[in-house]
Amino acid sequence: MSLVLKTKAGPSTVSPWDSETRLLAWLATCVAVFSFLFYFQRGDVLVYGDAVAHLNIARRVFDSKTPGLLQLGTVWLPLPHLLMIPFLISHEMWQRGVGGSIPSLVAYVFGVVGMFRLVRGSIAGRDKPDVAAHLAAWSAAVVYAVNPNLIYMQTTAMGESLYVALFVWAVLYFSESRREGGKPLTKCGLCLAAACLTRYDGWFLAVAMAALIVVRSFRAARGINENTVNISRGAALKFVLIAAAAPALWLAYNGVVYRNPLEFQNGPYSAKAIERRTQSAGNPGHSGSGNLIVAGLYFLKSGEANMAENQWLGRLWVALGIAALLAAAPGVRPRLNAAIDPVRGAWLPFLLLFVPVPFYALSVAYGGVPIFVPAWWPFTHYNVRYGLQLLPAFAMAFAVLVYLVVRAAQLRPRLRLVAVLGVFAVLVVSYASIWRAGPVCLIEAEINMRSRNQLEAQLAVWLGKLPQSATLLVYLGDHVGAVEQAGIPLKQVINEGNHRVWKQPVDPDGLWERALANPAQYADFVVAFEGDPVWQAVHQRQLAELVEIHVTGQARAIVYRAR
Repeated sequence: MSLVLKTKAGPSTVSPWDSETRLLAWLATCVAVFSFLFYFQRGDVLVYGDAVAHLNIARRVFDSKTPGLLQLGTVWLPLPHLLMIPFLISHEMWQRGVGGSIPSLVAYVFGVVGMFRLVRGSIAGRDKPDVAAHLAAWSAAVVYAVNPNLIYMQTTAMGESLYVALFVWAVLYFSESRREGGKPLTKCGLCLAAACLTRYDGWFLAVAMAALIVVRSFRAARGINENTVNISRGAALKFVLIAAAAPALWLAYNGVVYRNPLEFQNGPYSAKAIERRTQSAGNPGHSGSGNLIVAGLYFLKSGEANMAENQWLGRLWVALGIAALLAAAPGVRPRLNAAIDPVRGAWLPFLLLFVPVPFYALSVAYGGVPIFVPAWWPFTHYNVRYGLQLLPAFAMAFAVLVYLVVRAAQLRPRLRLVAVLGVFAVLVVSYASIWRAGPVCLIEAEINMRSRNQLEAQLAVWLGKLPQSATLLVYLGDHVGAVEQAGIPLKQVINEGNHRVWKQPVDPDGLWERALANPAQYADFVVAFEGDPVWQAVHQRQLAELVEIHVTGQARAIVYRAR
């Protein structure tokens, strides 16, 4: 048995949605649907507290005593919530969490297709893809599509699946612009704008890509040939303006509504503010705080945890990533056989897939964003899911190595086959170790949210016994899941979002503030969690207590009759 390869393929235009791509899309759709049904049946779709929060932020836009786009709030970027809204109009799809999963499921399918097209196009360039390029593209798609952690996350209302897909497509169109010019560059800008409205990672990516495009346009103006299609300064300016529009819009929104353009970065709900509130006196902060190198290592470790349960296998993925990046680097190419020369076209897109490393190193070191991995101190799980941002880079690395092995002329065909099977064995063993132990992204949610979810489930039972038309006064910032599980429409709940946010620091005429001052006038029942704003407003009042719920590790919940 041997691998038969075409040494050269003539120029040909490959349709973006050819039969091969459509087949992959259908396969990815099957994985998305069946995995969703599996986790939905197990009750794991709403394990993350953030997933529940995303659902209800989107729902409040139209289901609230003060509906409108201002319910989108700050800190979390708006695109994921806006995409969920059409699917949350149904009361049942909101209550059961299905509506929040749909954008993630669709994004997963597009992410798989994008990964395939990125590798196939980057390696083949303007030529028709040969067998090796096809095998490399399918390899990348498989690494991406069957990753157990991504498979779980794409069944939830979390933003990882959506952002990673936009990340992949932005790099894909960036790569195509090097061969085709301005049209793919405009599409790249649109993907970047969407990414910038999904996660702040996109802002860093936009800066990196904009810098590369500006440099490329200036070099083209000076007649410097880089074996790419030249782009005009006008096309470069258009790209920069599109990519910059989303961050500018968000800064303007925060400036107008909250009177602070950086409200998301330094406001009371920002990562830094949350860390200050939860950090004990004398505590130097989370691991990597103030140390860029340590912060970067923690992020890489989270990437390893998303690729393999075994630590050595995780390290192997990082080593493979570095080795593949070096092998594809232009400076290394002359020392390699000319048969593998096409990987040079993959180097710059490949490099862009590692942009999350400096971004998260900076975020952990100076942005108040902690990452805890079970293998390192403090030996627990927190934000391990951020490591999924490296999945496209690992998928690309795997594809490049497969391509290099297949095209290695110095190896006999039988040895090439053995080497390819050996590379795939790393993938199989790595992902099998995750399935055996459970996806680390799911384990993270189960560990951190166990007591919270228990409290919300118990409280939801009691809330479900209240009159259907009752009005509640509740601080939803911590336990909105109880209201959702009880199926109580948010328009019947007075909460911290029912006031004019541009009135700083408080809005004395807001519904929320007036209800806190006189609960009996505005609400039938009050739900207070010890220490929250509602509890501080009512615990000394003579309200009739209906039930008190205690769950270890959570503030006690008390339901009062207000009138």
